[in-house]
Amino acid sequence: MDVQDQIPLRESTFFIVLSLAPGPKHGYAILKEVEALSDGRLLLSTGTLYGALKRLLDNAWIERVPHPEPDESNRERKAYRLTEPGQRILEAETARLRHLVGVAEMQTGARQDENVAAVHFWSYLAPSMRSAPERLLPSGGMRK
Repeated sequence: MDVQDQIPLRESTFFIVLSLAPGPKHGYAILKEVEALSDGRLLLSTGTLYGALKRLLDNAWIERVPHPEPDESNRERKAYRLTEPGQRILEAETARLRHLVGVAEMQTGARQDENVAAVHFWSYLAPSMRSAPERLLPSGGMRK
């Protein structure tokens, strides 16, 4: 699979895949994380989410895994996690978006101080994503 043939991603697909970057999640947790990551702009219906998850499963970007905690009815909940190809797609799309922002900043002269931009970036992430910045930033974390 050529990763470059798979991008750009639809916004909903990007946020679903991004929500799985820290680790496995069940459907409702994905819905809430997508809402938080998009600052409330992207509200997925369950039909849209499960249609997208089916497509991601069919493309082998994600896989089903047992959720570590059963729900109240002791039924096993389905959880999803990124596969290695899914991680490569996410990395390629993130690099593409980073490039677009860099070009826009260069063209408009709007380049901000990196630390200010990093703080602004982290303010938009869901709390679960804020705890491990070194995992998401290419420099290994925020610069001092």
